[in-house]
Amino acid sequence: MSRSERLLDLLQVLRRHRRPVSGRTLASELGVSIRTLYRDIATLQAQGADIEGEPGIGYILRPGFMLPPLMFSEDEIEALVLGSRWVADRADDPLGSAARNALAKIAAVLPADLRQGLDSAALIVGPGEAIAADAVDLAGIRKAIRGERKLDIAYRDATGTPSRRIIWPFALGFFDRVRIVLGWCELRQDFRHFRTDRIVDLTVTDSRYPRRRQVLLKAWREKEGIARSFE
Repeated sequence: MSRSERLLDLLQVLRRHRRPVSGRTLASELGVSIRTLYRDIATLQAQGADIEGEPGIGYILRPGFMLPPLMFSEDEIEALVLGSRWVADRADDPLGSAARNALAKIAAVLPADLRQGLDSAALIVGPGEAIAADAVDLAGIRKAIRGERKLDIAYRDATGTPSRRIIWPFALGFFDRVRIVLGWCELRQDFRHFRTDRIVDLTVTDSRYPRRRQVLLKAWREKEGIARSFE
């Protein structure tokens, strides 16, 4: 195991513990000597990891530490490039711009040898089918999902029949030809999938829906799955 991999493993172990954990416990989990553990903790602290504690008391990693770029393997860099290129090409414009900006920020802090791999990544996103045009800004939907806010939407189904819905959006799915909002529909009192190209108008309300987004997503996976037909 390389030293970089060992440091990454140490971070992952610390993240699993909510309370201070002794150095000997950490060393045992990682399969290293206590001296090596103390040296690795000092290295991570020097790189900005907010690790509090000392020998005989225990250690805890405070939230917010980002992995330094040296932690990226070649496979991880290629995965980041491919994912960012797909989002830039297939997502809505604001999200596509965010993907390009994120990739540029990663490139700016990578060491020279890894940056070269980023620029020369040979994984290409192939052309897809034409995506149905959206009449609404998907940024508003993403905002509602993050804030667990109800959406008031004007919708037309596959036959063109209009309706007004209050939904609890908890996920946004991206497919080759369409994008869909996964939500709980107050009108139907059930989970429904809404194609974004059929949403005529939407308003992000100030009302939070009564269940957590993660709870809704779990319940949807257990009951419906992605095979559920569109509303």
